[in-house]
Amino acid sequence: MRSARLAGYLFGGAAASGAAIYVVIYLYRWQWQRTIICGVLLLVIEVLLLGLATLDRVSRLEQRIKDGDRRQDEILAQLRQADRETGDGGRPAAGRPRFAWLGDAEGRTFVFVPVLMAAGVALSGLAWVVERVARTTVRPTAQRRLAGRLAPLAAPPGGLHASTPDLPVQPVVGSGPPRGRVKRGAALALAVVACVGLFAGLQEMTETQPPERGTGEATSLLFTIDGNGVNDSRATLAAQQLWERCRDATAMPLIQAGMTSLNDGLFAATIHPSLSEHDELRLLGCLEDASVDRVQLHVVGSGSIEAG
Repeated sequence: MRSARLAGYLFGGAAASGAAIYVVIYLYRWQWQRTIICGVLLLVIEVLLLGLATLDRVSRLEQRIKDGDRRQDEILAQLRQADRETGDGGRPAAGRPRFAWLGDAEGRTFVFVPVLMAAGVALSGLAWVVERVARTTVRPTAQRRLAGRLAPLAAPPGGLHASTPDLPVQPVVGSGPPRGRVKRGAALALAVVACVGLFAGLQEMTETQPPERGTGEATSLLFTIDGNGVNDSRATLAAQQLWERCRDATAMPLIQAGMTSLNDGLFAATIHPSLSEHDELRLLGCLEDASVDRVQLHVVGSGSIEAG
C-alpha cells in the first residue's frame, strides 16, 4: 500500500513538473492554445495530488481510530476479566461474605483495625502536646543560629539589582534560531527568488514590443500541413485559414503578405517589409499552435530576404 501511494505521488509529481515546464515553453513560443491545454492539465494533476494527500490523511486517521477502538476493547476485556475474578460489578462472588475479615473465625474476633485507629488517635494527641510544649519553651538562640547560617543567601545591601552585572551585547552561543528553521527560511527565500525571476523572465519574453521592421527586405516562410483524413483541397483551405488568422498576431501589421501553395503539400509565404526577431517568433508560434481540427502545421524554415 505504501509503495503504491509513493508511486502515485512520484507519477503525479513528474506529470505536474512536465506540464509546468511545457507551460513555460509554450508561453515563450507564443502558442496560447497549447499553453492553455498544459495549464488545465497542470491544474487537474494538482487537484489529483491534493485528493491523494487528503485520502492518505483520512486513511491514517481511520487507522488511528481503529487502533484506539481495538485498544479500548482490549482494556474492556481485561476489566471484565478482573470483574469476573472478583465478582459481578465489583461485588463479591457468591458464598463470599462482605467484610469477612471482621467476622468471627474459630471463636476469635479480629479487632486489629479498631486498635490501630485508637493508637493513631493517641499518638496524634501526644504529638500535639509535644508541639505545644516546644513552642512555649523555645529560645531565640536557635533562630539566630539559623539566621547566621542563611546569611550567605541574603540579598545585597542595595537590593536585588544593585550588584547585577550588565548583560553582554553579543548573544549567548547557541541562543540563535534552530538550524532547521534557518534551512527552511533559506529554502523559502530561494523559492521566492526563483518564482520572481521566472515571472520577470516570462514577462520580458511575452511582452508585446513596439512595431519595428527587420534588417532585411522581406521575410519568407516555408511550411507544410499534416492532417488526419484530410485531402489536398482541405489542407489548402486549412493553410489559408491559419495564415489569415495569424496575420494580425504580430506587432507589425502584415499588409503586404501573401501565401502560395507549392507542390507536395508545401506552402510558401512572403512578408514585406521583413519582420523583427520578436514578430517572427510570434508569427511562428501562432502558425504552429493547435487551432484547426485534425490539422497541424509544421514550419520547415524561415529567413530574411536581403535586397539584391
